Amino acid sequence: MDWLVKRTVPCWWLLLLVAGVVNAGGAVANGRDGSRGSSGEEQVRVESGILEGKTSSDGKVRIFLGIPFAAPPVGDLRWKEPQPVAKWDGVRQSKKFGPRCMQGGIYADMVFRDAGPGEDCLYLNVWAPRTKAGEKLPVMVWIYGGGFQAGSTSEPRQDGEHLAHKGVVIVSMNYRLGIFGFFSHPDLTAESPHHASGNYGLMDQAAALKWVHENIAAFGGDPEKVTIFGESAGSFSVSAQMASPMAKNFVHGAIGESGAFFGKTLKAKPLEESQRRDAVFAEELGMKSIEQMRGVDARRLLDAATKRNSYRAEPNIDGYFLSATALYIFAKGEQAHVPLMAGWNRDEGNYHSIFGSEEESKGSYTAKIRQKFGDEAEEALKLFPADSGQQMRNSAGLLATADFTAFGTWKWLETHRVTGGAAVFRFEFDDAPPGGEANDGTVVGVFAYHSAEIEFVFGTLDSKKLPWRAEDYKLSELMGTYWTNFAKNGDPNGAGVAAWPKYEEQSGFQVMQLMANPHAESDKQRAQFEFLNRAKGPAK
Repeated sequence: MDWLVKRTVPCWWLLLLVAGVVNAGGAVANGRDGSRGSSGEEQVRVESGILEGKTSSDGKVRIFLGIPFAAPPVGDLRWKEPQPVAKWDGVRQSKKFGPRCMQGGIYADMVFRDAGPGEDCLYLNVWAPRTKAGEKLPVMVWIYGGGFQAGSTSEPRQDGEHLAHKGVVIVSMNYRLGIFGFFSHPDLTAESPHHASGNYGLMDQAAALKWVHENIAAFGGDPEKVTIFGESAGSFSVSAQMASPMAKNFVHGAIGESGAFFGKTLKAKPLEESQRRDAVFAEELGMKSIEQMRGVDARRLLDAATKRNSYRAEPNIDGYFLSATALYIFAKGEQAHVPLMAGWNRDEGNYHSIFGSEEESKGSYTAKIRQKFGDEAEEALKLFPADSGQQMRNSAGLLATADFTAFGTWKWLETHRVTGGAAVFRFEFDDAPPGGEANDGTVVGVFAYHSAEIEFVFGTLDSKKLPWRAEDYKLSELMGTYWTNFAKNGDPNGAGVAAWPKYEEQSGFQVMQLMANPHAESDKQRAQFEFLNRAKGPAK
């Protein structure tokens, strides 16, 4: 590596560097083919100007953090779709994460490396392997979760460096959240040329995908081979981006981890409904116009929204970003026709949620099932039985997981399998991260809980101080390979990994069980999900 630091740079080349002259590939100082400055800086020209990033410790991955992909959504741009970023002169430093979008301290497991929240937050990051001139690598664009209320690209568990070492360019973006990302109002709809309001956070994601399409070649990425992937709200977002005319042409593959706009947990509401709800919120603040609302300090606005437990700004069917429900769009075959890989974690939902405050007994379980399914309760009890205490808890856990994320994800897979014109792959993450000790002193996991797979996908287990086992690291390496294989080929299969069959009737609807001994097996829950799909519940 010393020769990179000590070699002599000709004077004429320094003059070109200072002048900002670039090669045809968009890289300054030949960054595409491995050159860098004396202190390890990397420079790349994008449409808005020159960026200076850094390199990984082994010199194999170039890292650019805090790249603006849209104008700051502040002042008059609050609650407007993202606008083009202004060009800059000189070299912009891109070595630190941009501010995370405005949010409260909602999830205890979220740890950030940025300087703090701010309304000026539309920044993205790129981890790019060194490439030779003319080489194009697949691109993976990550969308974080957090219920559309929290999250940031700066979380250590979502760092893209490890995946980039597997021969793909990794991108992650911030997007507006909560009251700033999804506030809808009749006045906003009236001022919009599209007669829509809300969904600004989803439009931020689409703007980042457009930025990737226009700029990623400068980092050695292929703009025609972009896979989007996300977890929880990020997975919901993946399904929405596939459905939206604003984004679907920028998507060439999709991976969903725990969630889609097809279930009951989080539904995109009709525009009229979200407008009424948000107009009431504005009235409670004493705000009589959108101009007044745009003048309110961001912190005050956030505090007012978070203090109202019943209020939650969320995506809607605005007629612009989303013309209809995701289910309708997919059922009509109007989504992006690209390969899809999706699934969920074994223990997304806790069985306690089925009982609520009531006693956990067979009697209360049966009563809950009758309340939930009405005349269809007997069939439900056959599919989700409670012949013993353990069986009852297992059945309640399956129902809780289905209600939370699994059914919606299943419906997404099923619909795309029929209308998407592309391969579909399904997984279940079964590895419970270590969280305690058995009687013999061995470290054991308890639940494969919601979000537990993130560190495994990114190869960032060490971002959490847990007593990880050898099999955890092995599974993490395997999952990173599956995910990047999919980005490269639209198929997770490849050399050295267990075979992952397509999710289709011919193969018995095979599901890849991601665990210490990964293997595919026929779907054991198909009858349960088919019942949930047709069940109407009690008469209203």
